[in-house]
Amino acid sequence: MAIAAAGAVLVDEFGRLLGRRARQHREQEKAPASAPAAIGTVEAAAIDTVEAAVRGYTAAPRSETVLFNLLAGFLGSFAVVRLWTYGIRERWGPFRNVSIGGRHIHHFVPGILLAFGAGTAALLTDDDELEQTLAVPMGAGIGLTFDEAALLLDLRDVYWTREGLLSVQLSLGATAILSIAIVTLRMLRRGEAQLLEDADAAAALAGHAGALA
Repeated sequence: MAIAAAGAVLVDEFGRLLGRRARQHREQEKAPASAPAAIGTVEAAAIDTVEAAVRGYTAAPRSETVLFNLLAGFLGSFAVVRLWTYGIRERWGPFRNVSIGGRHIHHFVPGILLAFGAGTAALLTDDDELEQTLAVPMGAGIGLTFDEAALLLDLRDVYWTREGLLSVQLSLGATAILSIAIVTLRMLRRGEAQLLEDADAAAALAGHAGALA
């Protein structure tokens, strides 16, 4: 659902930019649209969509970027590991259990190591860009761990049982929390920017009135 929602947002943005490109082409050429021109417009709109996504990501505040990276890593690892375990259960594809010395290694083990390692590295660095990047593996580690939360709570393998639904519920809850945190931060940041603009405008108006007086 999260992937579908993200795809829908990208498709909507592509449609908006495609319409803008088409209008610009009609205004500039003053001629009916041709097949080559339509293809060129679609390619330009696709490039515009990618550029808009990159610019929006780079222009976002650090807090939003970190939360977005956490959410992306979390959802990505959760989706991949669910596909992996389903492939193992149904015996298709190259998917196999991981064992060391005859002991089955559950994916919460690398998940914990990945999250702890990324979090420790982020604490030890003063590089903001690196810290934002480390949010991706940290989110992935959290996703791997949350996916087996029911096993950790029950201390038995309940992955495909009714009790195992707890892992899915916890993961969906964590996704909702991260998503609402991102949306709330965006709202607060935009509101803060508007407040600052209003304050600057009021100060400029007061200064102008004082000069006239």
